[in-house]
Amino acid sequence: MQNGPKTVTSTRQQRPVRSSPNRTRRWTSSGTSSAARPETKDPQNARRNYERYLALAQAEVQAGDTIGAENFYQYAEHYFRSMSSDRDAT
Repeated sequence: MQNGPKTVTSTRQQRPVRSSPNRTRRWTSSGTSSAARPETKDPQNARRNYERYLALAQAEVQAGDTIGAENFYQYAEHYFRSMSSDRDAT
């Protein structure tokens, strides 16, 4: 046995390990407890998020990225529908 550097006998190249991207989303419980999903009960959060995603979509349009804008418009539409359902429930 030698104590020198080890040679790799395999012809397969090793790939660098990919780490998962930094996720900014928070997943909530699917239970019915209001403590598990506090962000869906406050209509101000829905309105704030709607306005936020609408502004992000408009910024993408100005930058010329129509696909990115469509993505943000879809998020804005989700919060718009959430506001509408909250209004209908009261």
